[in-house]
Amino acid sequence: MAEESASATNGSEQVVTIKKPLPPEARQRALQEELTSLIDLVGVEPLVDLLLERAFQLGATDIHLDPQESGLLLRLRLDGILHDILHLKSEYTSQLISRIKLISGMNITEKRLCQDGHISNEMLNQNRDVRVGSGPTIYGERLVLRLMSDSSQFNTFHDLGMDAGQAAAVNKAIASPHGIILSVGPVGSGKSTTTYSCLSELNDPSRSIVTIEDPVERNLPGANQIQVDNKIKFGFVEALRGVLRQDPDVIMVGEIRDAETAHIAIRAGLMGTRVLSTLHATDTGSTLDMFKEFQIPRMFLADSIKCIIAQRLIRKVCKSNRESYKPDPVACEILGVSSVEAGELELVRGIPADENFHTGYMGRTGVFEVLSIDYELKQLIVGGKPGRAVYQQACENGMRTLEQSAKAKVLAGVTSIEEMVRITV
Repeated sequence: MAEESASATNGSEQVVTIKKPLPPEARQRALQEELTSLIDLVGVEPLVDLLLERAFQLGATDIHLDPQESGLLLRLRLDGILHDILHLKSEYTSQLISRIKLISGMNITEKRLCQDGHISNEMLNQNRDVRVGSGPTIYGERLVLRLMSDSSQFNTFHDLGMDAGQAAAVNKAIASPHGIILSVGPVGSGKSTTTYSCLSELNDPSRSIVTIEDPVERNLPGANQIQVDNKIKFGFVEALRGVLRQDPDVIMVGEIRDAETAHIAIRAGLMGTRVLSTLHATDTGSTLDMFKEFQIPRMFLADSIKCIIAQRLIRKVCKSNRESYKPDPVACEILGVSSVEAGELELVRGIPADENFHTGYMGRTGVFEVLSIDYELKQLIVGGKPGRAVYQQACENGMRTLEQSAKAKVLAGVTSIEEMVRITV
């Protein structure tokens, strides 16, 4: 498939190539044809099974079924980006929605309210569950299927994308007999995967491990896993209070969402329990400020938190379809590379192909910022310094920031400078 491009020059300036968007992806067409032919021949039920099977094979994380005036738009999220896959005619919409709601254990007659459902791995013959959420729109019900991670796979810190120094800092934190390890970042940044990796390192017959989640995302052999249920007023607070009376060594709280959960988790970390949890925060410094909003005493905060892991997921340049190039002055400035260093430097970018859905990327890895609370940082926290001051001191002490971690991935040929800019701006 030929690629169209346009070039522009400005006197002696370097030639800049502007790539135009490529035509619709061949893999999308193939999947579309497969699904369309199947529904025309045998109906909706096999279509749902094939859709889930193909989504797992492609490594999708979510399936979106968005109602429109003319039918139903089916989309897959691959490597964090949504791709249009298929537009179904209106005549199939209600059948497909009802089929998915039925196997998810949802009320198929209720179309006015949001519902949550679950397709078990036993039904799918997979090691991955599917969480289903429904909600009303002006054109009918919308469904989003979240494909959970493979419950049999646990990643090492190196596999996640941490460098040796970051992995060592996290290992030191989880080796502490008490205290809190937090994974922070926006939705879909891999926080739960990092937390499960920490749990996997701690999973030992000599320890009592309890997880409190909404929902339980992976099965962890040897751990006692609790799923909260707000319908019966059994939330994180109620579960955490109960677990603390059951002699735990390690507690994983799926997410700290409110001040009461934060207070109990901090107290547990001070009382001799290892606590792992996640929080929605931009970086390590802002995490400390969020706890201030929860009105946690600074002394408790300094003594209980051992480590904060901020993270993002970044797409990797496709290994099979890529090219090397010399960076221009703008790229060198973004990367902080001198003109002398630039002479020997080569960056990589992906070549759009069928294999990578014509994105040039295939798979994702993490970029991390690991803040270890040492004596010096404790004094800043106890002294009432804002999170930004603690962050800046940690940087001076050698902490690699999210931006620096992303730059290192670009220089190592793992990702592109465009992708680095996308996730760090």
